[in-house]
Amino acid sequence: MSRPVPAATSALRVLRLLSGQPVPVPAARIADSLGLPRSTTYHLLAAMADEDFVVHYPEDRTWGMGLASWEVGHGFARQEPLARLARVPLARLVDRVGESAHLVLLQGADVLYVIEERAPGRPPLVTDVGVRLPAHLTASGRAILAGLPAAQVRALYPGRAGFVSRTGAGPASPTELRRLLTTTRARGHATEDGEVTPGFASLAAPVEAGTIHASVAVTWENRRDPDIDVLAAAVRETADEITRRLRHTPAP
Repeated sequence: MSRPVPAATSALRVLRLLSGQPVPVPAARIADSLGLPRSTTYHLLAAMADEDFVVHYPEDRTWGMGLASWEVGHGFARQEPLARLARVPLARLVDRVGESAHLVLLQGADVLYVIEERAPGRPPLVTDVGVRLPAHLTASGRAILAGLPAAQVRALYPGRAGFVSRTGAGPASPTELRRLLTTTRARGHATEDGEVTPGFASLAAPVEAGTIHASVAVTWENRRDPDIDVLAAAVRETADEITRRLRHTPAP
């Protein structure tokens, strides 16, 4: 098995630290946060600055993200790695359960539909690629919201004004949403029934990959009454597989 390169590992840790800061930070703070010697940190930052991955602000004696880091981030977005890595597992899920499935990203208080895999013979849904829906109404959105810090959920839904409805059903206040998300966390998956489209129900599980807030869901006509335990297991396994692919982790 290959061994990690210490300098490369340290450089990546520096980038991850800086990307999470609202403003540039001193080198001493970087060294202390990562447990690196001060001299090593200064040499590492100088080398990274030579390649434009970090930038030094001499007046403030701080370091921040550089132009090359910005370019790498945009390269990530252009290549659409989430959609590419998720498409095959999502297709397998559809084959396994015989229902249509989709993958979403959280964007503000909405979910954006990134992939839809239609099961043969199943009716069309409103969840076409590119469609946005309120996160609190969808199983997909609830699966993601249940994993967010409480403060972030409060910021997205500060009062009743943020709770729109499509069918007259669904949470209508922060308190109702908080109770719903508590149940979702305890159960390990999210559900909705008729809150997006009358006659259709969904079940979703989160894709847990750092700053990527995504989920996988299956939607079916609720008159068919499928085995929820079987659906939940299949959706969770698919979400876990996509998580492993994003994190480059071997399957167990």
